[in-house]
Amino acid sequence: MTLTLSQAQTIIDDCILLRQERGLKPLTVAVLDAGGFLVALAREDGTSTLRPEIAQGKARGAVSLGLGSRALFERAKVEPFFIQAMNGLSNGSLVPVAGGVLIKQDGVIIGAVGVTGDTSDNDEACAIAAIEKSGFTADGG
Repeated sequence: MTLTLSQAQTIIDDCILLRQERGLKPLTVAVLDAGGFLVALAREDGTSTLRPEIAQGKARGAVSLGLGSRALFERAKVEPFFIQAMNGLSNGSLVPVAGGVLIKQDGVIIGAVGVTGDTSDNDEACAIAAIEKSGFTADGG
């Protein structure tokens, strides 16, 4: 099971459409494959310059540890040393806040979506809805 470029672009398009329908702030959306490699990324007009790294960091944390980034956020509250260690191992590229959502097919992780630009809860909601609209299972943690 491989996440295709076409599927990744559809997830991005759906995230942005949902953002527009809900009247949220402009988003940056990154889609990574199961190996943590970037498949597609879009940054809407009006977003800040660090947003691509944040979106990828949310998705990278999720796919690398097999947990949605909301779960990583909760773990950081009780075991901050663990998240700090994982962030150190990944050269500081993990962003353990809601908005990094695993993409699953038949229970297998095939990638992750990272969304940033609005509140973390809204970022996560857009990612989950877009993943599910594409026929996959979303796991935000």
